[in-house]
Amino acid sequence: MLKVLIATILLLPTFWLTCPKSLSTTTTTHSLLIALTTLTWLKWTSETRWTSPNTYMATDPLSTPHLVLTCWLLPLMILASQNHISPEPISRQRTHIILLGSLLTFSIFALSATEDIIFYIMFEATVIRTLIIVTGWGNQTERLTAGSYFLIYTVAGSLRLLVALLLLLQSTRTLPMLVLQYSQPLQLKPWGHMIWWAGCLLAFLVKMPLYGVHLWLPNAHVDAPAAGSMVLAAVVLNLAGYGLLRMIVMLDPVSNELAYPFVIFALRGFILTRSIWLRQTHLKSLMAYSSVGLMGLVAGGIVILTAWGFWGAIILMIGHGLASSALFCVAITASEGTLSRTMVLAGGLLVFFPLTAVWCFIAILANSALPPLPNVMGQLIIITSLFNWSPWTFVLSGLATLITASYSVYLFLMSLRGPTPKHITGLEPYHSRDHLVITMLLMPIIVLVTKPELIWGWCY
Repeated sequence: MLKVLIATILLLPTFWLTCPKSLSTTTTTHSLLIALTTLTWLKWTSETRWTSPNTYMATDPLSTPHLVLTCWLLPLMILASQNHISPEPISRQRTHIILLGSLLTFSIFALSATEDIIFYIMFEATVIRTLIIVTGWGNQTERLTAGSYFLIYTVAGSLRLLVALLLLLQSTRTLPMLVLQYSQPLQLKPWGHMIWWAGCLLAFLVKMPLYGVHLWLPNAHVDAPAAGSMVLAAVVLNLAGYGLLRMIVMLDPVSNELAYPFVIFALRGFILTRSIWLRQTHLKSLMAYSSVGLMGLVAGGIVILTAWGFWGAIILMIGHGLASSALFCVAITASEGTLSRTMVLAGGLLVFFPLTAVWCFIAILANSALPPLPNVMGQLIIITSLFNWSPWTFVLSGLATLITASYSVYLFLMSLRGPTPKHITGLEPYHSRDHLVITMLLMPIIVLVTKPELIWGWCY
């Protein structure tokens, strides 16, 4: 753990001191070595629980898969950004890469934090850097509006979490996660318990995000560059889900009483976002709503406080982070080539870019939960746990899953096998760099099919 952390911190001076000609090669190689080192953390989860290099940092089978995923994404984000930032001055290129490196550093601190207040600070530092990437390197002028939505929603939720944590600190005099799991619940009035419970969870539900407080995510995805979309899909959303998993255990007595309306609200968002799919023609907006729906299912699995619900949520978050990042990379690559993000105007890519069509097909299947890929395991486990908790939930989750499968087929047919517009007949082939990024995002999904125990063995 310590050697990875030191190497990650040393990334920042490396980014700044490397000569311009070798900036991309050096930073990608350095970050890739860090990512390969973290693969040794993936062990059979029954062999170890907490591993702590010091008092304030520790890893366990819950945080380890998220740490490995975050480190794996850094070299891919640097590669995916090359086409976008290469025309810019070298100072802006360095700033962009330093932001990505510092985002990784704060994400590692957040995922390995043993105290809630440290996790809160590091999580917010990650969100701030994501906001700078979206607003500073977005593709359209609307990125400032998207950044405003992002800032307002996240700050509104985070302030409530800060107040809830300060109240918890005043009551217990300590905030370590391991200690709080076994501490006595707060002595509050019934309405006070409900307000405290809602304050703790609202920040994570906004950042996941749950339907109803989700408007910032489609706007941010539409205007974000490739690295920004990957951060939003695989880092910010997973950090929110991880924080919800950690926090919900401390709220166990109140969660049993208030879980029902939250589960109904989450499943309602799951099916409504799938219905919104039917009216979407913008590729990145469609994928953003897909993330909102899946995170609603994750929130429902976590809030019911069952081992299967936690288990399925972890699998679905990891699988979604990989598949959704791959889909966004394909969409951005296609939009840069066809000069359009509309499905109808980007149709017929199968004829001109067959390899890209293969990557897109695999990513769509992974995101729509095709057996035996990880997403289908996570969705089936969560839906089963929800059915055991309340049989009525099967109607909503089953209908949303059916809409997802149907529209995924429609998305593939319209974007790849549709009629070929005249304006895309003279395009150059895609860079090998783009194919490499998508391959390295989809390769872990195939590995998890053969060894799912790497991520799914943890539960309370």
